[in-house]
Amino acid sequence: MPKATTSKNTVTKHKFTVDYSKPAADGVFDGADFEKFLHDRIKVEGKAGQLGESVKIVRDGNTKITVTSSIPFSKRYLKYLTKKFLKKNTLRDWIRVVASSKDNYQLRFYNIAAGGEESDEE
Repeated sequence: MPKATTSKNTVTKHKFTVDYSKPAADGVFDGADFEKFLHDRIKVEGKAGQLGESVKIVRDGNTKITVTSSIPFSKRYLKYLTKKFLKKNTLRDWIRVVASSKDNYQLRFYNIAAGGEESDEE
């Protein structure tokens, strides 16, 4: 019985998107700045900013960024970097990162409409 052939060149493709259309529509989020931040901070083989051919960052208009990787890349790492960018730009208090599907994140504003029930009664 012949052995099954296995290829050693199997490339794992990871494709994640971050949808920032709502904050960008309000003018509080800059997509180009976020793209540059990701390019400078994503680490490949322990070195930041040297993406090469293994990680691609593509900005689709002013609504979302797609990160495609041919090396192991976790969705959690992308969320970590997104939260770090929001903290750096003092947007972390108003915007949160929510997983909308298996390979998508969405930036949403916190729902503050329900928090107005407290009153100063003595």
